[in-house]
Amino acid sequence: MNFVPKMNRRSFVIGSAAAGGGLAIGFDLPFGPKEAAAQTAAPELGVWVVIKPDDTVVIRMARSEMGQGTITGLAQLVAEELECDWSKVTYEYPTPGQNLARKRVWQSYSTGGSRGIRESHEYVRQGGASARMMLLQAAANEWKVSVEQCSAANSVITGPDGKRTTFGKVADAASKLPVPEKPKLKDPKDWKIAGKPIKRFGTEDKVTGKQVYGFDLKLPGMLNASIKESPVFGGKVKSFDAAKVSGMKGVKKVLQVGDTAVAVVADSWWQANTALEALPIVWDEGPNAKVSNATIAETLKAGLDAEQAFVGNQNGDIKAALTSAAKKVEAVYGYPYQNHVCMEPMNATARYTADKCEVWVPTQDGEASFAAVLAASGLPADKCEVYKLDLGGGFGRRGAFQDYVRQAVLIAKEMPGTPIKLLWSREEDMAQGRYHPVMQCKLVGAFDKDNNLTGLHMRLSGQSILASVRPQVLEQEKGRDPLAFQGVFQTGEHAFGYTVPNLLIDHAMRNPHVPPGFWRGVNINQNCIFLECFMDELALAAGQDALEFRRKLLGKHPRNLGVLNAVAERIGWGKPAPQGVHRGLAHMKAFNAYVAAAAEVSVTGNKVKVHRIVAATDPTYAVNPAQIDRQVAGSFVYGLSALFYQECTVKDGRMVELNFDTYNSMRIAQMPKVESIIMPAGGSGPWGGVGEPTICVAAPAVLNAYAAATGKRIRSFPLKNHNIELA
Repeated sequence: MNFVPKMNRRSFVIGSAAAGGGLAIGFDLPFGPKEAAAQTAAPELGVWVVIKPDDTVVIRMARSEMGQGTITGLAQLVAEELECDWSKVTYEYPTPGQNLARKRVWQSYSTGGSRGIRESHEYVRQGGASARMMLLQAAANEWKVSVEQCSAANSVITGPDGKRTTFGKVADAASKLPVPEKPKLKDPKDWKIAGKPIKRFGTEDKVTGKQVYGFDLKLPGMLNASIKESPVFGGKVKSFDAAKVSGMKGVKKVLQVGDTAVAVVADSWWQANTALEALPIVWDEGPNAKVSNATIAETLKAGLDAEQAFVGNQNGDIKAALTSAAKKVEAVYGYPYQNHVCMEPMNATARYTADKCEVWVPTQDGEASFAAVLAASGLPADKCEVYKLDLGGGFGRRGAFQDYVRQAVLIAKEMPGTPIKLLWSREEDMAQGRYHPVMQCKLVGAFDKDNNLTGLHMRLSGQSILASVRPQVLEQEKGRDPLAFQGVFQTGEHAFGYTVPNLLIDHAMRNPHVPPGFWRGVNINQNCIFLECFMDELALAAGQDALEFRRKLLGKHPRNLGVLNAVAERIGWGKPAPQGVHRGLAHMKAFNAYVAAAAEVSVTGNKVKVHRIVAATDPTYAVNPAQIDRQVAGSFVYGLSALFYQECTVKDGRMVELNFDTYNSMRIAQMPKVESIIMPAGGSGPWGGVGEPTICVAAPAVLNAYAAATGKRIRSFPLKNHNIELA
């Protein structure tokens, strides 16, 4: 999700870079060739493009890369409008400090909510187009011809009478020209680089081990830190005995971090963590030390029938529809806490002096990290900087939540001038998550005597992420969290996809002490299970085919219907399935994309074999189809692992599952065959996301297929709690 930190611009001394619109901007950073390391000799054309004399094109990217391919897709869009040679394209990250100094010319640094491409495609394309126009004008000036007589292709400019030059030769002159505003962009039907299945940047470095993540980072003179925070959320440090571990090998410092944590700094991380484990710490666990899964569930259960709730979608008269119904169907579903479990635990490396605070961090939002550095260091913005590294997984955990950055800076302040790499242990990473919100849902459907659906009430009871992260949004919404209604909202990018004459979808907000967070896909994950599994229950009660039942409600939702029909046709819905195989469907609008899935499963005893999932995605435009294929398959790994295995339980106010022995994931051999249908509608509508939407349809499609196979409807998760295993 997007998070833009509040920064005190008055404290920032805006240097000459802010006024140097057409000048070459050089960045001298202490680490990494990809962190805005363009040499001063390389001219800058606008803010997105740097072209070197050898025709190398450096595209600057504010968004973050965590394996989803956003950087490659954005570079394709810039290169498309630039008309450059793709084989000579590379990229770099401008720093958040430079962005602030130049009045946020690179705009949002947030990478979440599948917004990396869909919310920045227009202005990065304009950046490429403006740079092309500047190059053409520079060549035209040199040849003393009109710019209309010049054209660009593959980093070569061609003029009249066979004149030719390259981007690198005219880049310096071009950089001195004014930057055109709002240049005309290409029609997507004319794309040659964008829209193509181009290989992702950085794959070779990841395969060969050259890729440096925050986990790997080494700086001269660096020390390592391990940290432990109160295991009960809301607890504090009462006391600790530093003398017990201060003499251990490699240990340099034992210190309290804020009110809630204790850290050990040592020569190596293993030394630091070993000492931390041996350190006697007494916690003041506070008022939440008796909270458990059972007490949380009771709180949510009460919300299902509470009188007060926030309305997210309403039409008609649901009370009258339920009262006059010839038949009613009711079901209660529940969804647990879940952890992000990024393969790379939370980490940040900080170096602090009285004049400068620098942080190297894998972050989904460089500006949020920058804001955390400002707050923790106490220094003005012109004395702080953040250097982004590629992420070893994000899934929402490294976005709005910058607790690990704050901790790293606070530790570094105690040892000025020394780089300190803070790395959380796996146990700390899982104990201090920002978890997928816990939620229950009660659904009631009303039918008339002809088995037409006349009413639907969907009551959500559970946690609000925004109440924890952005309470100002709740103030604007008079207490309501609009994100709780993702996939079932009245309008917008997460709009409800059916037409029901009498409808009420509301949310009884219940906020336990466990901190919630944006977990890949966020609230569409449970909302799609609740809604799409209940739709199958309604179809069964009406004696109708699950697909035909949905089609009757989708007449005013052609793009929802389009993706649903696509997966149904590909899976062979309505035709006999192989012996012992059963099918299930699901669809939803999420992040302005329309997605659907159809699954084929077989059940033997307590083992479920998912043979095949067909997925359809309509994101309006497809920048890199190969990358979309990978994102769809990856999202299904995430969604099916959550469905079968993943749950974070609370006992004595703290998390129970602290490593992969108790928080499992599906294996490669269990992965079904995934067939991806990419069907971009095009047109002038808003672009849709691709990284998160499809995660939500995998689980309900499989659950509906399981119910078709067994006649049993599972309504609480994960399935391991019902002794159901993934074969």
